[in-house]
Amino acid sequence: MPVEKTIRKEEGVAVIDRACAILFAFKPEDTALTLAELAARTGLYKSTLLRLAGALIQHRLLARLDDGRYQLGPATFMLGALYQRSLNLGDVLLPLMRELADASGESVSFYVRDNAVRVCLHRVDSKHAVRYHVREGDVLPLESGSGGLALLAFDGEPGPAFERIRTDGYCVSMGERERETSGLSMPVFGVRDTLRGVITLAGPSSRVDRAFVVRNLDVLFDCAARATDALGGDSRPLRAARRAAAGERAGKDADGGNR
Repeated sequence: MPVEKTIRKEEGVAVIDRACAILFAFKPEDTALTLAELAARTGLYKSTLLRLAGALIQHRLLARLDDGRYQLGPATFMLGALYQRSLNLGDVLLPLMRELADASGESVSFYVRDNAVRVCLHRVDSKHAVRYHVREGDVLPLESGSGGLALLAFDGEPGPAFERIRTDGYCVSMGERERETSGLSMPVFGVRDTLRGVITLAGPSSRVDRAFVVRNLDVLFDCAARATDALGGDSRPLRAARRAAAGERAGKDADGGNR
């Protein structure tokens, strides 16, 4: 490829990167941003911002208000709606669930709430001969098990126990619904922080114990955060909870080492 064409291609990619930086500078809580705020968040010169903003406005990806501030344009809503309509939940979740099952060695389920019960929407079985048996379509209670309690908690159920689950970002249940079965569940969110369901790692209590939870908490957080990102949700609270859990484990390890 001639040098001139290579330079032009690289310049074109850089322009796209800068335009995307402008669009992604907007956070969920923002309604509109000034040029100075966009410059601070993107690191771009105001002259560059003005030039790119003009092109984004032309394509309705950005809009300029009468007071000079900028907000996301109507084309972003249209693209988001097209993405949501084309999205198959299983296409997003099942590859991530298979990764999680391979990494943890245990079965993975995705539960959704249906009024006063929960339904197993997707399932990936472990390779163990002895495992927790749930099939897609099975209906389970909400009031017991990590999956049910997590659905209640992240759907806004009041009470100290549910508040703790929301703070931790996950729910653990050891032999609560069935004596010989334990599980670990986390939420998956979609657009506008809508709870789409919970991902659950579950198996016999002889394998899914406290040590298992500690070993697999990070991979479950990663799975839930990636699923949330793919479904148009905000994964930052999950990632913050993951960091907090890692800090808590490190603190416990340090305390143990000092005894």
